[in-house]
Amino acid sequence: MRGVWVERERQREARIISVCFNQNVRNGAGDARIKQKVNMIKDPATLAADLDSLEQIERASLRFVVQALYDFRHDAREIFLAESDLQGDIGEDITREALDALGVSKIPVRLFGKVDYKRACYQFHPAFAVKQALFVDSKAEKSASVARIQTSQTSMRIRQIRSGNPVDVAGGLPTVIHKGGDSYLTTTVFVKYFYEEGEAGNNLRIIRIACLPNGMLQDRYNPNANDTIWVAGPNAPTLGEEFRTRLSFNRLQQKAAWRVQDLHIDPEEPFVWNE
Repeated sequence: MRGVWVERERQREARIISVCFNQNVRNGAGDARIKQKVNMIKDPATLAADLDSLEQIERASLRFVVQALYDFRHDAREIFLAESDLQGDIGEDITREALDALGVSKIPVRLFGKVDYKRACYQFHPAFAVKQALFVDSKAEKSASVARIQTSQTSMRIRQIRSGNPVDVAGGLPTVIHKGGDSYLTTTVFVKYFYEEGEAGNNLRIIRIACLPNGMLQDRYNPNANDTIWVAGPNAPTLGEEFRTRLSFNRLQQKAAWRVQDLHIDPEEPFVWNE
């Protein structure tokens, strides 16, 4: 059945291109206009030469996740208060329900990785569309200042100072994922549920949503170990533990304030997009 679905999607895209082509021919359009119609899907690898458009795509992706969680915020508060599961599991469930409720323009391609929510989809820029591999990971902790990151969850290199020495560790995700003859822009968003324990249950205080830059933006956000968005991770190198790091929300905000957005749940405050 999945193979049939994929084939139908490919046939649908071919019909759209055919209609655009025939309409342009009837209208006497030139080759340039026909080419523009056919190339409505942008190769994400070309965004390496258009970083401002890449940032706009990531901004739109973050807006989608923020909107989904904003719409679901009252349910999230009740679920956190009532559920007895591990807080991390609750956060994963809330993120999945919120994003599925709002919905994405799905592409029938399966993605893999150590991230809770994974979807192949279309993302739309005013001038073009791009195929995207959207990864959204959820954390639930009592501290809202950092998010623990595994190297397999980022396409950036992790350049930071550890024990007084500079380190440069490659992320485990590619900047562009190639599957089935198509290319998908890697976009990673982290959702942090900040809560406090109360007598009646867990009180959800803030939902913090952050968009981690794609690795093509390395020089803008983390060019070297001293100019970084990372802080030391929870792993102990002396014990041979796998390298991990922490994303500093404050450092990321200093680079681009819009990349970190807060939904104040309890007490509730009106949401204003942070630019």
